[in-house]
Amino acid sequence: YALSLLSVLLWVGGAAVLGVGVWTLVEKSDYLSLLASSTFAVSAYILILAGGLVVVTGFLGCCAVIREQRSCLSTYFFFLLLIFLIELVAGVLAYVYYQRLSDELKEHLNQTMTENYAQPGKETITSAVDRLQQDFKCCGSNNSQDWTLSVYIRSERSGGRVVPDSCCKTITADCGRRDHPSNIYKVEGGCITKLEQFLADHLLVIGAVGIGVACLQLAGALLTACFIYLLYKEEEEDFGAL
Repeated sequence: YALSLLSVLLWVGGAAVLGVGVWTLVEKSDYLSLLASSTFAVSAYILILAGGLVVVTGFLGCCAVIREQRSCLSTYFFFLLLIFLIELVAGVLAYVYYQRLSDELKEHLNQTMTENYAQPGKETITSAVDRLQQDFKCCGSNNSQDWTLSVYIRSERSGGRVVPDSCCKTITADCGRRDHPSNIYKVEGGCITKLEQFLADHLLVIGAVGIGVACLQLAGALLTACFIYLLYKEEEEDFGAL
């Protein structure tokens, strides 16, 4: 009964892990193009994989417990250990990336924004920067002055803008020509601070869910191993009685 209950809990936990992984990629996924490494996305994909496996194996676990078949239970035990390792890796990756997130953003975000914004073939980054500045009401990686170094702003294509139009509090045609505080966002710390906080919150959720459910998987694996051992002893006693 304890193992059956735990199998149900694992299935629910797997659905939660799958949901967190999908939520992480869907919720403002445009920002992934602004990151120098793919660790953030990899952590989410690992969670989706682990969650999917848990949902599938949860059904297998319930059937194995009801039938009390050692072969099915052994397979279930193997999958629990595999999923435990996968989720643990996702949790550790999220924690490690969380530690160096600030340095990565400070080192790469300004360069990405100033060199790639509105450049041919960089439409994804351009869209991500525009959404970032509008969503978080910020302008530039550190402040609006960062755009003075932009390849786009320095080119004739900018049409005399001093900042992109997405910096404007109310976007209108060519509103980026005027960088007065009443017109554009001048947030202390710029977009780096805002994006860092957003990603850090997501990473904490990924790490907590990954490691938390991994511990539940380990408990399930230990309980399954005990059940397999009890079934083995029971079969051994029945054989001895014959």
